[in-house]
Amino acid sequence: MIQYEDHITPEEYMDLRRQVGWMEFPLEEARNCVENAYMVLCVRDEGKAVGVVRLLWDEGYVAFLSDVLVSPPYQGRGIGRKLVEAVIQRIRDDMKPGYKVKLTLNSAKGKEPFYEKFGFRVRPNEDAGPAMDRWLISED
Repeated sequence: MIQYEDHITPEEYMDLRRQVGWMEFPLEEARNCVENAYMVLCVRDEGKAVGVVRLLWDEGYVAFLSDVLVSPPYQGRGIGRKLVEAVIQRIRDDMKPGYKVKLTLNSAKGKEPFYEKFGFRVRPNEDAGPAMDRWLISED
């Protein structure tokens, strides 16, 4: 039975990252990811974490939709859609009158059409250049 809850352990979070082939990092860092997010929504099937989304937002004008992760056997069942819809609704619920929030994300390659269904626009476009990123890795 699929359930949604607002908690995921760092171990479960890293396991989902591993399942979809994303970079792994220390559990302490994963703990910070899940504990310091504005919102975490975990999808469970009979208690097992099978999906998660994180929202990073300081209640200013920019929010970041992060880590829409769904375990491969559960992909294509509408779980990712529900996670993204929940984030958008949470921002709408928490916005003050007159606020404007730009929700941003970094799509996994090839997943852009999924996000376009929610009104996200691929960059570059007429008013925004390409997104950029950089990994910083500590020197041991």
